[in-house]
Amino acid sequence: MPVQPAESRYVTPYSAAVAGPAALNWGMKAVLQDIRESGFSLNASGAQAVPEGTTVESLAERLATLVSRHPALRVRLDTDDHGRDSLLVRDSGEIVVEVMDFDGADDPVEVGKYIDQLWLDWLMTPFDHSRDLPIRFGVIRYEGVPIYQVPCYNHLVIDGAAITMLMEEFSTGKPAGGTMHLLDLIEREQTPQALKANDRSLNYWESHLRDIPPRTFGGPVHADGRQGRRFWHARFNSPAAHLAVLALARRTGMDTSRVLFGVIATALGRAREMHTLTAKVISSNRFRPGLAEVIAPVAQNSLVSVELADATVDEVIARGRRALLAGGMHAYYDPDRLTGLMARLDDQRGYQAQVSCRINDRRMTNRQIIDELARTTEVTPRQIEERHPETWFSWDGTLDHLHEQAFITVEDHGDTLQLQLIFDMSCFTESQVENFVHGVEQVAVEAAFDPEAPAGIG
Repeated sequence: MPVQPAESRYVTPYSAAVAGPAALNWGMKAVLQDIRESGFSLNASGAQAVPEGTTVESLAERLATLVSRHPALRVRLDTDDHGRDSLLVRDSGEIVVEVMDFDGADDPVEVGKYIDQLWLDWLMTPFDHSRDLPIRFGVIRYEGVPIYQVPCYNHLVIDGAAITMLMEEFSTGKPAGGTMHLLDLIEREQTPQALKANDRSLNYWESHLRDIPPRTFGGPVHADGRQGRRFWHARFNSPAAHLAVLALARRTGMDTSRVLFGVIATALGRAREMHTLTAKVISSNRFRPGLAEVIAPVAQNSLVSVELADATVDEVIARGRRALLAGGMHAYYDPDRLTGLMARLDDQRGYQAQVSCRINDRRMTNRQIIDELARTTEVTPRQIEERHPETWFSWDGTLDHLHEQAFITVEDHGDTLQLQLIFDMSCFTESQVENFVHGVEQVAVEAAFDPEAPAGIG
């Protein structure tokens, strides 16, 4: 039977010297825009086992140190005198550790189910940006002994790289981040050098946005969507595609992220008979001087356009690599300025337009491991064929709203290719979606050992 813990709160103070009001940095503006447009919380949450001997008090002390050290974790959303979004970085306060106690009569299997459901619930529960600290922390105790910690971060103040650094700091106690903190970054983004980079990025976006259609995949053609609902999420899993991508990366000398983009673009082109794909792709911006270790959100959308027609799969991958490089070099900008640019271009075109396809490689833990496997492991056609029976696709449920027409995410798995998918089914049919997802596997397998494998578009 489902179990329910006894709940309590452990409160500990924090304090810091670095504090005060500030504007939002560019990454924060981008995340806040995504949250408002999508209606999703965009939190980052999970559950991790804690070492033997850990106490609630020791975890609370570590958490208070973490919050005190990093201004991004003390942020409250505010408005300035002109009604614009702004920040207040707090100098002191209290952090709450939520403690959930199970006793020996509780079934350990059910306790495990509770923990899984807890971090999923927290993942989907929005923070109150103007009131809450941007971190929530829970501890699961079994017979009085802490067994799991459940952190949840507000994506408004961190990106994937920052989360990884914070988790490492919390685990080891070794301070994460470089010499620059959030308030330093905000000041830096107003310097002439940063504003010139912003102008270069906007010029790049303008050159690609000027002639785009109103929506990437056209207007709605199936008013009722799928089974009477318009927005659906689904998953696709293929160990065979994973092995084929390894072989393709090894043969072409590309990293798996570039290969995956080319394969996904080709599969979309086939399913929708598209000659060109223009999509938004998340760029970390961590390669820029000073940004590698800052605890703040610096990832932003890049704009990537790739020609698919009359090409081999290898050529699409190579074109995609060049497009990703160009897009990534121009992915650091003020989102408010980009919004103004898009409005001006809408006026010039005479219609509103939006790039409504997003492709996101969310692999953080396993990407480098998989790239190393691609360099060192020789995959055979027989190995790929043996994994075909394990391929599966599932429709998982509906959403009330979706800003994009297609949102394709590569999940962080080490031994399979898993895609998390969200589609506007007023402009896709079921067969188009299923042709696309199985096409990802098909394209990768066809090109794994054949440099002349055609993209099949044009």
